[in-house]
Amino acid sequence: MCHTTDMTPLKLNPESGQSIFDQVVYAATKAILSGALKPGDPFPSVRTIAKDLKIHPNTAHKAVQHLIQERWLIASPGRGTSVAQPPAARQGDRHKLLGQEVEQLVVEARRVGASLNDVHEAIDVQWQSLQNLKVVNDDD
Repeated sequence: MCHTTDMTPLKLNPESGQSIFDQVVYAATKAILSGALKPGDPFPSVRTIAKDLKIHPNTAHKAVQHLIQERWLIASPGRGTSVAQPPAARQGDRHKLLGQEVEQLVVEARRVGASLNDVHEAIDVQWQSLQNLKVVNDDD
């Protein structure tokens, strides 16, 4: 019995300048961390991701394989792919994972003339937004 979702809960922004692969990985990770996808939930098939997001199946396959390798997803023969318990990162892993994203945020903030206070405030708002989303999804 194969478990798949009918619709991909992932969104891409083709004008972001970020690769489609990176966007798929980020969108899936965000959906898991926000609670939109919970551990044990079926994850869309490569075919569904490619069709719904209008991307090449090889890109969808590469992203899913990366998410499996990083232990965000579990592939079970005959059952499909499902969401795993989010991996517990060690302190060094967290810094490594966040390094590039923080650098991009800082560069963009300085480009638009934002202060460090503006950045802190924006991070607080986004953090709270994800927390609120998780609480709402937990009530379902």
